[in-house]
Amino acid sequence: MNAVHAADGRSPEDVTRPEDVTRPEDVTRPEGAVRTVGDHEDMTTLLSTPVDDDTLGRLHRRLERAAERADLVDVAYTTVDSPVGTLLLAATPRGLVRVAYAREDHDRVLETLGQKLSPRILRVPGRLDRAAREIDEYFGGHRQTFDLTLDLSLSRGFRRLVQTRLPEIGYGQTRSYRDMAELVGNPKAVRAVGTACATNPLPIVVPCHRVLRTDGTPGGYIGGLEAKTALLNLEATA
Repeated sequence: MNAVHAADGRSPEDVTRPEDVTRPEDVTRPEGAVRTVGDHEDMTTLLSTPVDDDTLGRLHRRLERAAERADLVDVAYTTVDSPVGTLLLAATPRGLVRVAYAREDHDRVLETLGQKLSPRILRVPGRLDRAAREIDEYFGGHRQTFDLTLDLSLSRGFRRLVQTRLPEIGYGQTRSYRDMAELVGNPKAVRAVGTACATNPLPIVVPCHRVLRTDGTPGGYIGGLEAKTALLNLEATA
């Protein structure tokens, strides 16, 4: 059967297609251009291209700057090395909000911060420079008190009351849980004081390690007994 053509010689599909509409197959793709529709090979190649650490670092720094300019970071964090292991430092615009030991699981700590404070969390070391420097000076024996703005929003009620009084224990000194209970005006709340120390979100900076059992033994500590002993020994020998 012969093909049917219009009077002007055009085929039926040419007749039904407006003259100014171009078919996809008629478009010439510029040399080197990546197709964005239906081109799984190009996308797979792009995603599988290895990226070195330097490139990742540059990309992350660009992300930091862009997020800072757009005011998109509610919680900034970084990690620092210390004699008691790697510490996670986190801050909000109000101040240092969290110091976490590795044994607490830093990923879990960040997840909790996202739930309690804001999901807009980004690693921005620059925001924690001062905190990192003062902690380094503390472990180097060159600092006995911290001069940092603190965000205590992770604590409430009696726990927060106890934690705000902990810095009153001087460097190299210790108090018992009973002493702290009396200090906050509730002598019977010894166990509650212990809980407040155990849940302190800012260990080292807020010195819950200086609170001991009544018999003088270290007691529990969020960073573990080894870390608590190391801090007490550091301060005792300064």
